[in-house]
Amino acid sequence: MTDNTAHGAQTAHAVKACCTPGREAASSPAAPAAPAPAVRRRDPAAERAVRDLVEVAGGRFLMGTDDPDGFPADGEGPVREVAVAGFRIAPTTVTNARFASFVKATGHVTDAEAFGSSFVFAGFLTEPVAAASPAVAGTPWWRAVSGATWRAPEGPGSTFADRQNHPVVHVSWNDARAYCSWAGTRLPTETEWEYAARGGLEQARYPWGDELRPGGRFMCNIWNGDFPVHNTRADGQAGTAPARSFRPNGYGLYNTVGNVWEWCADPFAPGRGPERAMRGGSHMCHDSYCNRYRVAARTRNTPDSSAGNIGFRVAADSRGQGAAG
Repeated sequence: MTDNTAHGAQTAHAVKACCTPGREAASSPAAPAAPAPAVRRRDPAAERAVRDLVEVAGGRFLMGTDDPDGFPADGEGPVREVAVAGFRIAPTTVTNARFASFVKATGHVTDAEAFGSSFVFAGFLTEPVAAASPAVAGTPWWRAVSGATWRAPEGPGSTFADRQNHPVVHVSWNDARAYCSWAGTRLPTETEWEYAARGGLEQARYPWGDELRPGGRFMCNIWNGDFPVHNTRADGQAGTAPARSFRPNGYGLYNTVGNVWEWCADPFAPGRGPERAMRGGSHMCHDSYCNRYRVAARTRNTPDSSAGNIGFRVAADSRGQGAAG
């Protein structure tokens, strides 16, 4: 699998959509207006977010894949040579602690909070919450949970308090953009994301090479076992893992595949709708469903959608290119 974006279990994209449910997948109220980007203030937490960025030198690389296990309909290929200018990118996804600092400084209300719900994997829910939460058509392991937000990742009664260093989840593309505005950063383009995620390896399937578990070693946080009924947790994780888990890639980036899907700046298909690209797969990925935890894989969702396996990492222009925005 990789998870399942039922981005649209009830839309024209249902056939190959994968990994995270979208707002069309459930009966939702009219979308609230997209939140305006937060006005950046000088804030120690925001400044730290910029200081931590890794400088990546520009260059040329082979983007995409013709891997037979890939999904041509997702636009993974063809393999093409692409030039990328130097840029900076975060070594990890934004954590709960960092996002909490942003919310404290700006009062930002996420799309999930405005809608009053978000999507959660059924296996993480208590029986009462699961019983009260409608399943997504076609992917019943996803539930639309009232009260599920970044503050309460599994809905009422849950908390992120013991996951301060885990990736923030239940954040939409709009929320990620607002965070970036506050932090003086931006979302990476898909080209930048893939270039950085490869860590200097040319056309490798994963950020560390072509073998999923070299020497039997677990390299990323994905589903182990029989999806969606049994996760063996052989890699030591049930849901999200701390943002600095496993070995970093050649550029010092952690978890560029697995753990959480990461929003990118780009439209999924320019000129063909509002969906935005996401990269990297998540802790719900499994090869029996759709193995989109390969570095060239991609999926999509609407800018106001959120789920328990969607997060983001930030980027910025190279120091010699001026401020990011």
